[in-house]
Amino acid sequence: MAMIVNEIFESLQGESSYAGYPCLFIRLTGCNLRCTWCDTKYAYEDGKEIHCNEIVRLINSSKTDIIEFTGGEPLLQKDELIKVISGIDSSKTILLETNGSVSLEDIPERVVKIVDIKLTGSGEGKSFLFENLKYLTKIDEIKFVLRDIFDYNEFKEHYKNYELGRKCVILVSKVKDSSLTDREIAEMIIEDGLRVKYQIQLHKYIWNDERGR
Repeated sequence: MAMIVNEIFESLQGESSYAGYPCLFIRLTGCNLRCTWCDTKYAYEDGKEIHCNEIVRLINSSKTDIIEFTGGEPLLQKDELIKVISGIDSSKTILLETNGSVSLEDIPERVVKIVDIKLTGSGEGKSFLFENLKYLTKIDEIKFVLRDIFDYNEFKEHYKNYELGRKCVILVSKVKDSSLTDREIAEMIIEDGLRVKYQIQLHKYIWNDERGR
């Protein structure tokens, strides 16, 4: 059994509650969405086949103890992914970044799921599979990416309607060309009394938009 892999690299985790920690990234090929602000379009099709056992070997021999599967959309290779996860050393922390449109059922409990809820500004605002909320635990994270004030209001509506603050960590960030500033978003979060974590993409602050970081 093999996976189609776009790239494997070590860097600092740039987002989530794990931002700043060294991390081994396994970027898988293929995505079922086409977000307007996607910054990894090169992962739509480019990739090579790597045997699952070889991926496990690379992960377990890595000097970093945080591993992230990302994409593309890693759950398009769900069976293979679960097989790889089953072979990863228990000392490793496993992060799974997913666009939220594919079922999280059967993902092992040890995996920290970082799940997007796409907003209208992404062009894929209807893609989130809301039944995925029942598969989230306190260790997991939901991410919202904002393009404008309409996205902010949509995010706030989801946050309140589904009581997301009670489920897990809620992450909020903005796209590069957002019409909102970091300060404006921060002040709205404070004014609205939302229990969320605002984040700036650390990897882009350090390495700009260099591929592989």
